[in-house]
Amino acid sequence: MSKRIVIHEEHCIGCRLCEVHCLVQHSSSKDIIKAYGGEHSHLMPRLTVEEDGPLSFALQCRQCEEPSCVEACVSGAMHRDPLTGMIMCDEERCVGCWMCIMVCPAGAIQQNLLGTKIASKCDLCYGAELPACVAHCPNEALTFDDVAEKGAGS
Repeated sequence: MSKRIVIHEEHCIGCRLCEVHCLVQHSSSKDIIKAYGGEHSHLMPRLTVEEDGPLSFALQCRQCEEPSCVEACVSGAMHRDPLTGMIMCDEERCVGCWMCIMVCPAGAIQQNLLGTKIASKCDLCYGAELPACVAHCPNEALTFDDVAEKGAGS
């Protein structure tokens, strides 16, 4: 079993608080006023809210069991963390070939907003007890649950 963000689109109201708190979590200040006041121009949330009429949901890395982004990464920047099992992007090693963006079945990897050639994706708020998007979702449209791997008896 591994922990993953589970989307419950029937509860999502499209408030985008997940985007706001993701951006703040990845800011240097970790303060909502400072993040939006001074740092916002070079910050980006690691997830996006997709909307289609009344239906909306947060789109972020699905932490695939067999991640095509890791397979396609020529530099080894996309990798599975040996301690947590999470799919991570080592921004120091990323060369900006965008193969990960092209092969991601969820469309959850983006080019960062700094204009540098670095891929950006959800890191599950590495080190935090709960990802910020989950912790601040007012309707529990996002939960952080144990999900059985395919082929592991479920």
